[in-house]
Amino acid sequence: MTQLALVIDLNVCVGCHACVTSCKEWNTSGTAGYLSDMNPYGKDPTGTFFNRVQTFEVGEYPNTETVHFPKSCLHCEDPPCVPVCPTGASYKRESDGIVLVDSEKCIGCSYCSWACPYGARELDDHSRIMKKCTLCVDRIYDESLPEKERKPACVLACPAEARLFGDVNDPDSEVSIAIRESGGYQLMPEWGTKPANHYLPRHKAKIAIHEDELTRADNPLSKERQKPMPDSRDPTLDETTSW
Repeated sequence: MTQLALVIDLNVCVGCHACVTSCKEWNTSGTAGYLSDMNPYGKDPTGTFFNRVQTFEVGEYPNTETVHFPKSCLHCEDPPCVPVCPTGASYKRESDGIVLVDSEKCIGCSYCSWACPYGARELDDHSRIMKKCTLCVDRIYDESLPEKERKPACVLACPAEARLFGDVNDPDSEVSIAIRESGGYQLMPEWGTKPANHYLPRHKAKIAIHEDELTRADNPLSKERQKPMPDSRDPTLDETTSW
């Protein structure tokens, strides 16, 4: 069965939030919108987002590093949000594995958000309907768009190309190869939800610099030979030049 998903490279993500803003821009005016913003420029802004980037520091001073962690619905193979929904509004599509919410059936009870161990669902304060990532389902199947643009808005917007999109059940897909070759992992697999989205781990690059590499071989200031001093009897520049 096809299982569309995102693969996010944590070693590349710079935390620019381009994925967040592009996601909101596309989806607030699409089939999944409206995504509310309450008091966006005030002291306590609130709003609904499909995708958020969490930034935190790991390690102990002075050996610390900043980690940017994008998170949205993981489109689990066994989503706990689906069976708890009393109206059947939350469902998983058999054709592509995408987990969606039927806004016509949602009553805003929040049972699904309580069941989700990842906190990936948000109740919109304006419509009182549960919102979540749709993998831009209204975009990826839009034949009026060029094929290269039939990807989630967040994938197209990422300037570092930290986000990949494809079928994780296809062993020859770009996402499956990235997971296999880069040690991709699922978030909190102990919950047994089998998240479709994967993360590629951070790694530290080690560069060995040898002492002889610190000196440029082509350094123009290096003196390979001692140049002869001018003869004291030769005329000086002031004597031969008319200023």
